[in-house]
Amino acid sequence: MTSGMQTMNANELLSEARRILTIEADAIRRTANQLSDSFVRAIELLRTARLVAVSGIGKSGIIAQKIAATLSSVGTPAIFLHPVEALHGDIGVLCPQDVAVVLSRSGTTQELVQLVPFLKQRGIPVIGILGSPNGYLAGVVDVVLDASVEREACPWDAVPSASTTAALALGDALALVLMQVKEFTIGDYARSHPMGQLGKNLSLTVADVMARGDRIPIVSPDASFREAIIEISRKGLGCVCVITEGRLVGIITDGDVRRTLERYEDIRPIRVADVMTPNPITIAPDALLGEALATMERRKRQIGVLPVVTADGQCVGVVRIHDIVRSTI
Repeated sequence: MTSGMQTMNANELLSEARRILTIEADAIRRTANQLSDSFVRAIELLRTARLVAVSGIGKSGIIAQKIAATLSSVGTPAIFLHPVEALHGDIGVLCPQDVAVVLSRSGTTQELVQLVPFLKQRGIPVIGILGSPNGYLAGVVDVVLDASVEREACPWDAVPSASTTAALALGDALALVLMQVKEFTIGDYARSHPMGQLGKNLSLTVADVMARGDRIPIVSPDASFREAIIEISRKGLGCVCVITEGRLVGIITDGDVRRTLERYEDIRPIRVADVMTPNPITIAPDALLGEALATMERRKRQIGVLPVVTADGQCVGVVRIHDIVRSTI
């Protein structure tokens, strides 16, 4: 590896990385273009399944585990079924109301070739996500989903890369289309993810964590800049909301304070209206924390605080990125 690094300069390293990513992106586009009625048949089978068993070996097995996890998280109970362990007892978890999904790059994976007949003996429909739609498995499964790629991304066309990317994307397509067919809601999703930041983002609202009432830092537009600094310091939220008759008209943040102090030697003549950001970005009190977090982060310049404003423009709180993160503790 060290000798390889020594023979490639920075531009060559970046060029090779872009080549690999482009091949994998093209593999997903190819998979999208290859979709057919077989995808619809797969959704019909999965929609009524009691349980979905996703199986594969090696790298395909790792992708199968992720697909099973995604299915379970969006309303379709699923497990990863190891093809070898299945034939040593684990197949007993399945019944005719279930569906199996098998992943194979070659279409001739021996462990799956051995497994499929026993699945079918139990009356279990089998969907194949196959890199070789003309291989042996394509002839014995009930539904073939074409995950073939023109080539792998590695220089030898050998290391599973584009093929595993295509299979993973196809699995995501199954899970997320199925989610919509089964009318699985964001509320359902939140109930499946009660812990961690993801769960909080989907179950708590801004009103649950925002500073409100006397904790809101407030000044009027005609107040002095010094008064604004004192209010920011006193309330400790990193900003002050500029309010006229209860309505938000602007904001001054810690960053605004620093920039203003850099520009002016004498701050005594400066009024709030001179330095505030008018019509700032806001969030509604009933917005989910995930929406607030996205509003803060998905910008060229991230922001760490949002005024919370009702539909009629009343400022009812302030929420910080710190409050969102702290909500998981």
